Amino acid sequence: MSHSRHDLQEEAFPVRSQHESGLPASWERLLESRLSAHPRLAAAIVLAAGFLVRVWAASGTFLNPDEALHLLIAHGNSLARAYQASLTTAHPPLFILVLYFWRALGTSEFVLRLPSVIAGTVFCWMVFKWMSYTFGQTAGWIAFVLTAFLPPVIALSSEVRQYALLLCFLGTATYFLERALTENSASKMLLSFLFLYLALLTHYSAVLFAGAIAGYFLLRLTARRLPAGVIVTWAVGQAGALGIFLTLYFTHLSKLWNRASQPAIHGFASDSYLRTSYFYPGHDNPLLFGLGRSFGVFQFVFGQLAVGDIAGLIFIVGAVLLIRGKASPQQAGPTSRQLGILLLLPFVLTCGAAMMDKYPYGGTRHSAFLIPFVVAGVSFALAKLADPRIGVGLGAAILIVIVCHLVGAPHRPYMRRQDQSSIHMNRALDSIRRKVSTGDVAFLDFQSNFLFNYYFCPDVIIPASSSAPAFWVYPCAGYRVIFTGPETTIFTTDTFLRRWDEMVRTFGLKRGDTVWVFQAGWDIGLARELQTRFPEFHEINPQTFGRNITLFKLTVGQPMPSGSPQSN
Repeated sequence: MSHSRHDLQEEAFPVRSQHESGLPASWERLLESRLSAHPRLAAAIVLAAGFLVRVWAASGTFLNPDEALHLLIAHGNSLARAYQASLTTAHPPLFILVLYFWRALGTSEFVLRLPSVIAGTVFCWMVFKWMSYTFGQTAGWIAFVLTAFLPPVIALSSEVRQYALLLCFLGTATYFLERALTENSASKMLLSFLFLYLALLTHYSAVLFAGAIAGYFLLRLTARRLPAGVIVTWAVGQAGALGIFLTLYFTHLSKLWNRASQPAIHGFASDSYLRTSYFYPGHDNPLLFGLGRSFGVFQFVFGQLAVGDIAGLIFIVGAVLLIRGKASPQQAGPTSRQLGILLLLPFVLTCGAAMMDKYPYGGTRHSAFLIPFVVAGVSFALAKLADPRIGVGLGAAILIVIVCHLVGAPHRPYMRRQDQSSIHMNRALDSIRRKVSTGDVAFLDFQSNFLFNYYFCPDVIIPASSSAPAFWVYPCAGYRVIFTGPETTIFTTDTFLRRWDEMVRTFGLKRGDTVWVFQAGWDIGLARELQTRFPEFHEINPQTFGRNITLFKLTVGQPMPSGSPQSN
């Protein structure tokens, strides 16, 4: 099977009368007629709705720790300083540089999230364009609905993170690549590479994407002779992509992993919610690892375990239909088999990277770059199963979206919207200003510091070197802030008691000194755990602001649990 643009459009919107179709007048035929009569209006409505739901998601919530970290890094007083600070993160510098300039427009959470909102909306449009051009209008509309309204895709488009920009660049690069190959256009090939370069400068997962589309190009090249201009542009573009990667490697990656703190960061990732996303020889079965992590990707993209598993099976159906399709090299478009391989290649490469301990593979945001391929396979399969009734395919997509919103569950780490309300953060800040005296010590874990630093003193740049091996300290709004390094990202009862004693000794705190413990972010529960496990903490009376912010007071020298260092 080989697709031409005209054939796919006729397949999606076949011209037939009610008698020819044998279908009664129904909602699906009404939907199909409206799409056929007003396709641009329908597309504008879906795009506008997708934009508005992202605006809503980006409004009314305080930053998560990763968002605060990105903004603190971008808060330098010069572009060069922001770039240097970006080298301390695990991502390329482009997003930080975008934030550096964007801050001039405003510093509210919504304004700072607006680049992601816009990029996420553009991503939906580019996927629609690519799918309609390559797989047909029916598959395009299904993909449009899924990318516009699936909860995890909306969430990625409403955060101060790299993923929305990454998806926007990848979707656009894929669209122009397909047009370049089908239309023998060197200029569109150049556009495809320009967006690929932007993706490479945004997130390292784009390297896996680049490998997948390079393999796809070679498949197309072996099946049909391409003009010399297209081939030369591709070769030069590949050299440029390799140059960007090597530059990033020598200026960033190689130095990043040589720093002493990085094993701790990687250890936290491997031992916490990312542990199952890496392959452990001798412990994991390669086949089961590949299958389990692949279905985990679908569970993440759809935001609902059962729906994700069903979507994974539908994707397999779509891939099989494509790979078993008949080849017809006479036409300029891709063969069915080539498209099937294109959808599978990114999964194979990412699974291989996880098995080599180079990149996580599974149901986390790190697999976000796979979203276009996930949606493409599922949308194509639904379109084929519904053929020729576009209304049935769209109805299935809408039903999937509704179910995922009603009974979906986000993957870790997450904060529920009601707990992340800006009202909670405002109340917490007000309480700290009223209760914490000037000169008091605030003791924080690593992730909580990002939020405290951003909301209280974003202009304070924390020095690169710590005042003690396990702690950093800085003045903030009249308080003395002490926070742990990345090896203690989130306080638990055991780590807190140990780090408390180390902190008291390291900074020479005296008996009777007041220390305020502020914990905010993902998976927090220190105050509750201390009260539940140890009678010495029954009276700490923590203040809670939703489920993701707590504040309580301790006094140096107060009774500590038996067996803790300070109690001896």
